Amino acid sequence: MDTTQDQALGLRLRDALDGRWHDIKAQSRRELAEAELLTDPLMDSATARATVLEQMKVLVDTGTPAMGFAVDHGGSGDVGASVTAFEMLAYADLSLMVKAGVQWGLFGGAIENLGTERHHRAYIKRLIDLDLLGCFAMTETGHGSNVQELETTATYDPDTQEFVLHTPTASARKDYIGGAGQHATVAAVFAQLVTAGETHGVHCFVVPIRDDEGADLPGVTTSDCGAKAGLAGVDNGRLVFDRVRVPRDNLLNRYADVDEDGTYRSSIENANRRFFTMLGTLIRGRVSVGGAGGAAARVGLSIAVRYALQRRQFGAPGSDEEVLLMDYLLHQRRLLPLVARSYALQLAQNELVGAMHDVQSADEVDELAQRELEGRAAGLKAANTWHATRAIQEAREACGGAGYLAENRLVLLKADTDVFTTFEGDNHVLTQLVAKELLTAYADEVRGLDPLGMVRFATRTIADVVVERTAAQSLIQRLVDASPLGDDADLLSRGTQLSLFEDREKHLLETVARRLQRARKDGADAFAIFNAAQDHVVAVGTAHVDRVVLEAFVAGIDATADPEAKALLGKVCDLYALSVLEADRAWFIEHKRLTVSRAKEIPSLVNQLCRELRPHALTLVEGLGVPESMLGAAMLHDA
Repeated sequence: MDTTQDQALGLRLRDALDGRWHDIKAQSRRELAEAELLTDPLMDSATARATVLEQMKVLVDTGTPAMGFAVDHGGSGDVGASVTAFEMLAYADLSLMVKAGVQWGLFGGAIENLGTERHHRAYIKRLIDLDLLGCFAMTETGHGSNVQELETTATYDPDTQEFVLHTPTASARKDYIGGAGQHATVAAVFAQLVTAGETHGVHCFVVPIRDDEGADLPGVTTSDCGAKAGLAGVDNGRLVFDRVRVPRDNLLNRYADVDEDGTYRSSIENANRRFFTMLGTLIRGRVSVGGAGGAAARVGLSIAVRYALQRRQFGAPGSDEEVLLMDYLLHQRRLLPLVARSYALQLAQNELVGAMHDVQSADEVDELAQRELEGRAAGLKAANTWHATRAIQEAREACGGAGYLAENRLVLLKADTDVFTTFEGDNHVLTQLVAKELLTAYADEVRGLDPLGMVRFATRTIADVVVERTAAQSLIQRLVDASPLGDDADLLSRGTQLSLFEDREKHLLETVARRLQRARKDGADAFAIFNAAQDHVVAVGTAHVDRVVLEAFVAGIDATADPEAKALLGKVCDLYALSVLEADRAWFIEHKRLTVSRAKEIPSLVNQLCRELRPHALTLVEGLGVPESMLGAAMLHDA
C-alpha cells in the first residue's frame, strides 16, 4: 500500500471512529492546530498557569464553552458537542483540558444543573465569558469518594437569613480543588445543610472566596497545594471556612430550599435519593475525564508507533540494514493490542456521550436511563484512564531513551494523566459501583415475587436479568445465537468472542449474587459480607465493561459503510477481543469455558493478528485521529 492509499484509508478509519459529533472533532482539530496550544514542557508552574488562563480566553472566542449550557442561559445547548470538544483538548494540553473542565464543566455545571433561574441569570453568562472564575469545592482531606460524609457545614441563621459555612475539623478542609490555588474568586461548595438543628445532607452553595485583587475574603483561607507530579498549569488549592456567611439565595435550590424561617423543603423526600439525584446531574465531569484519558492514550500511541516506523535497531544476519522496530513481533505485541483497545474504548465512549446527551437533553428525567448512564460512565472512566496509564507507559518504554526526553512529550503525558485514575472517582471504587448497579438491578427484579415467582425466576440464570445489549442489539444477539460455546468454537468468530465475554460476566455476577445471599443468611453484617467479596465484585465490574466495550466495537463496525475500513476494523476488533481473552485465560480454563488446548491457541492468534496488522500500522494511527502537527514529539522529525 503506498503512502497516499495509507492516508486515505486512515482518514476513513478516523471518520468511523469520530462518531456522532464528527463535525465537532473536525472543527476542534482545525482550531487547536491554528491556536498553537501545545504545551511547552519547560514552563515553570507560574508561567504554565498564566499560559493556560490565556488559552482559556482563546477558547471563549471559539464558542466551545457555550456549547454545554442551555440556550436560555446564553449557551448553544449541545451537551454532547461540549463533552466532545473538551475531550479534544487532551490532544493539546491536559492542563488546559482540566482547567476548562473545572470552570465550564464542574463549576458551571453545578450552577446550571443544581441552581434555578436566579443563579442562571446571575452567573452563567459571566462564567462562560470568564468574567467570573470559579472552582468546584467538593473533595475534602478526609473524604474524597465518600461525598455523602463530607464534614463542611452550612448552618442556616434565620435571624439574618444567611448560611454560615464552616470547616469544623482538619479533615473537613477542601483539598486538591482546581482553581482554588490562585485564580478562582467564587466556589461551588458542597456542605452538610443544617437548619433548625437538623442535618439534611450534602447540598451546594455559591461562596465568594477572593476579592477582585485576589485577596482572601474574611473567614476564607486559601492555600496552594504546591508542586504536583503533573498538570503544572492547574492551580490546585485548599479552602478552609471560618463561619463564612452567604445569603440564603446562595443555596443552589433546584432540588431543595430553605424558607426564610428556616423550614427545609424538597420535592424529593428520601434523603439518599435526593443526594444521588443531585450528583447524577454532574455526571458530565466523569464522562469528560474518561474521554480525555482515552485521547491522551491515542496521542502516546500515535507517537510510539510513528517512531517505531522510522527507528531501526539491530540487523538480520547477512543484512547491511538494521531492522525497523515495528518489524519485530515483540514490538508489535507491545503496541498494536493497545492501539486496538484505543479503538474499542473510543467507540464505547462515543456511545456513552450519545447516551448522556440524550438523557440530559430530555424534557423529563428518565430515572432508569440516568442510573444506567451513571454506571456506564463509572465503568468507562475507569477503563479509559487505566488504559491511558498503561498505554502511555508502554509507549514511553517502546521509545527508549528518546521517550524519556521532555521534548518528546511522552513523559509529560504520563505525568499529566497519572491523576486521572483517582480524580472524578477512584477507579477501584468506580468499578465496584458498576457491579453494585448490576446487583441492584437483580435485586429489583426479584423484590416482591411470591414463592412461585421465585421458583420461576430461579429456573433462569440470575444474570440474564441484567445483561442488556448496549448497541446494535439484534445484530449482536444474532451473532451470539449463531455461535454456541464448545470445543469447536472458532475464536476468530465474532459470535464466539461475544459469547465468551457475556458468559464470563454472567457467571461472575451470578456467583457473587449467590455468595452475598448465602452470607446474609448466615447472619453476618452487611459491611463484612461486602468487604469479604470485594475482589469478586471488582471482577464483575471489569467483565461488564469489557463486554460493553466489545459490543460497542461490533456496533461501530456495523455502522461503517466503507468496505475496506470495515474489513480492517474487523481485524482490529479481533485483536482487542483476543487480547482480553489472553489476559484472562486462567479464568476461562478454570471455569471450563475453554480447554487448555484451545486457550493455548490464543497467543498464536494474537501473534498472527499483529503480523497481519503490521502493514497497516501507520494507517491505524492515522485513524486514531491525532493530527501529526499536534503530536509535539521532536524525535519524529529527527530522521
